Amino acid sequence: MFTKTAQFYDAVYSFKDYPKEAEYVHDAVSHHLKSGGKKLLDVACGTGKHLLEFSRWYDVSGVDLDSEILKLAVDRIPSARLHHGDMRTFELPAKFDVVTCLFSSIAYMGAVEGLNLAIANMARHLEPGGVLVLEPFLYPDAYTDGFLHFLHVDEPDLKLARMSRSKREGHVVLLDFHYLIGDESGVRHLTEHHELSLFPQSEYVSAIEDAGLVVEYDPIGPMGRAMFLGLKPL
Repeated sequence: MFTKTAQFYDAVYSFKDYPKEAEYVHDAVSHHLKSGGKKLLDVACGTGKHLLEFSRWYDVSGVDLDSEILKLAVDRIPSARLHHGDMRTFELPAKFDVVTCLFSSIAYMGAVEGLNLAIANMARHLEPGGVLVLEPFLYPDAYTDGFLHFLHVDEPDLKLARMSRSKREGHVVLLDFHYLIGDESGVRHLTEHHELSLFPQSEYVSAIEDAGLVVEYDPIGPMGRAMFLGLKPL
C-alpha cells in the first residue's frame, strides 16, 4: 500500500475535506441507525483523519492493513482502539453500530470474491440495526484508460510531486505512482505499485445483500464517488 510514503500521505491528500465528509456520512447514518448505540469502526482507517472527525459523535475504533499508516493514526487519535488487520479476515471481539469503509479502499480487494469476503466480514461486525457505509471506487464505465494524473505538495519543508498513468487489465487498474520528494534529507525518487478493482454497481449491491443487509444507494457520496449504505435488520 503506502508503506514507502506513509509519512507523506496526509500532505498528498491535504485536498480532502475530512470534516465535511464525516458530517455527510454522519447525517446519512443518523437517518437509518436503529441499534441504539454509538460505536463506530472505520475499516481501512488510514492515518485516522476520518476517525478524528467521527469521534465528535461516536466511540471510535479502526482497522488497517498498512502498519506504517496505522502508526500515524495512533499518534493522531490515541483514544481510539486501533487494530492491524485485513478487511477480509479481521476478527474483533466487539460489534459496532456503524462500520465505515471510505475513500474507495474496498477497490484493493482484487477479484469479486475479495469484495464479497470483505463486505460479509464488515457485516458480521455490525450490531442488529447497525449501518455499513461503503464508498466505492470508479465503476468500469466511468474509468478512462491511460489517465495521466499529477498532484503536488508545496510546503516550506516539503516539496513533492506525484505522477501516474493508469493502465487497465481486465477489471483491474494498475497504478505506478512516481514520487519526486524534496525535504531536509535531500531530493529522491520513490515508486509504489497499486492495483484497484473496477467493480460495477451491481456487484456492490449483490455483496451487500448477500451479507444480509438492506441496500440504500446515494449516487453522490461524500466525495462524488457515490455511497452504499447496508442496513442490518433488527
